[in-house]
Amino acid sequence: MSGHSKWATTKHKKAAIDAKRGKLWAKLIKNIEIAAKMGGPDPAGNPTLYDAIQKAKKTSVPKDNIDRAVKRGGGLDGGGVDYTTIMYEVYGPQGVALLVECLTDNKNRAAMEVRTAVTRNGGTMADPGSVSRLFERKGVVVVQKSQEDKEVSEDDVLEATLDAGADEVKDLDEVWEVHSEATDVVAVRSALQEAGIDYDSADVLFVATMDIPVGEANVAEKVMRLVDAVDDLDDVQNVFSNADIPDEVLESVDA
Repeated sequence: MSGHSKWATTKHKKAAIDAKRGKLWAKLIKNIEIAAKMGGPDPAGNPTLYDAIQKAKKTSVPKDNIDRAVKRGGGLDGGGVDYTTIMYEVYGPQGVALLVECLTDNKNRAAMEVRTAVTRNGGTMADPGSVSRLFERKGVVVVQKSQEDKEVSEDDVLEATLDAGADEVKDLDEVWEVHSEATDVVAVRSALQEAGIDYDSADVLFVATMDIPVGEANVAEKVMRLVDAVDDLDDVQNVFSNADIPDEVLESVDA
């Protein structure tokens, strides 16, 4: 029930770097605002908001920023937010598929910026449905292996989450990534908490149903450049890809 992907590990580490630059904070704040708008500003009755707040706290977003985001999203400050979620479908080098999730207050700006980033970095915009059919929505909970008072093993995670709906645990170097059906993500997260296991994030994400092997360093570099260019856009919340880049190829690119 475990798998390893150096590129997935690299993406987790990139998130930590982005947090230091402040890029991730803006995305996390948007998630809080939308969750508060959709389900209300009380985390106790809004699991999506609870998880969005927890993820922001784990990334050291200041409490004042979080509180203001909850108030804006919940309309408690007399304002409110008006973001729209848009999915763009993209083909990259060697037929690699990308799903680009945007959260924006200006659809025209988002569309122009995504299209420009894609075409400038070797990708092409795809017809609706041609890429999304290659992914499915999954609950994804990330657990640090090394926690304050213990080391968390794969067996620990499985024992805590199997009955709650976990169907796969992936080994990503420093973290475990627990996959479940999208509807079970809160149950899986809660089961970990009940077992005394801390978690980094609990999200519903798009996971590829079949990966595309990328075995050449020059192609892998192009794919990574495309993903990074799109992911760095302010309106982009997530980029999902079905690229499978072996460890040795990544190491060659890094070198």
